[in-house]
Amino acid sequence: MTEKRPFALQRRERVMDELRRHGSVRVQDLARALGVSELTIRRDIAALAARGLLTKVHGGATLPSDLDPAPPRRHRPASTPFTIGMVVPSLDFYWPSVLNGARTAAVAVGVQLQLRGSSYDQAEDRRQIGRLIDAGQVQGLLLAPNLEGEGADEMISWIGNLPVPTILVERHTPQWTPTPRQLEWVRSDHALGLEMAVRHLHEHGHRRIGLVLSKGSPTSAHLAQGWLKACAELDLPSEFVVREDVALGTPGHRRIIEGILTRCRRSRTTALIVHSDPDTMSVAQYFGERGVAVPDDMALVSYDDEVAHLAEPALTAVRPAKARLGRVAVDMMVSRLMEGKRLPPQRVLILPELILRDSSVKRATSL
Repeated sequence: MTEKRPFALQRRERVMDELRRHGSVRVQDLARALGVSELTIRRDIAALAARGLLTKVHGGATLPSDLDPAPPRRHRPASTPFTIGMVVPSLDFYWPSVLNGARTAAVAVGVQLQLRGSSYDQAEDRRQIGRLIDAGQVQGLLLAPNLEGEGADEMISWIGNLPVPTILVERHTPQWTPTPRQLEWVRSDHALGLEMAVRHLHEHGHRRIGLVLSKGSPTSAHLAQGWLKACAELDLPSEFVVREDVALGTPGHRRIIEGILTRCRRSRTTALIVHSDPDTMSVAQYFGERGVAVPDDMALVSYDDEVAHLAEPALTAVRPAKARLGRVAVDMMVSRLMEGKRLPPQRVLILPELILRDSSVKRATSL
């Protein structure tokens, strides 16, 4: 039986995924990887270029650049130029894909995007947001502030009283907030993403599963919520939860992973879900050193899918739709700026995707 070839939409999503990972792609490489002709890939690239999502170059494509000719503007007349400020806590892991999506959407509708990097610190968040407001150049803000721990309520109140419309990105507030307007947000449904991972492992026969959460990540609370829900519905034990950072370079990571392995053996745990990719790769590497075969002895599922495909074996991963998140955030803000109070407040959840690779399903033995 021949392997099914991907449909056009799937191919084009793959093209954009590779672009976001590497910054450029080659027609020849994509054609080989997807099992289609180079002509087909060229047509896909042309279609994506027409939408302003990439730039065609000789033999391949790159992400759009500020030097590219501006694509046709849509949705609004050029007489209403908007500038949107965006403050994110990191400019490396996770957030570049979100920023690429936001930039692509901004270029498509002809708005300017002013980016500022912050940190996971409320004082720094306020400083960067305040600088954008004080400059008087932005008509709206996309923000990913620290809303954890002490000061969270005060931070929400402060944001809710800013003089321009604000949308939280990959953050959320309580259902009701004591602010002049109910804050809008768009974020990944991480709880459902974790549930996808648990159900996948359950379908493949795993009845004792562990969860390793990244310590201090705002995502961890959502993942824990999805974990408890999935375990309750599938009647699985839920007590194996470790909150530690175990990525390579983290002090003491080998000792921590050894403790996780010991606990797996004692509890007869056969699968682990780990947040995030660097931590999962560190676990897989250490397990290999200790003679624990992945997936035959221990199945692994990563949460994030930034570099999971580079591991050995390639890691099954839950992939939040990061670029889509950025695009939706910009589209929501443009709608808010154009329609004002006529538009009801929106709070949007975007579903992640489970990407199946070699780390979670045992290889079939030949007879």
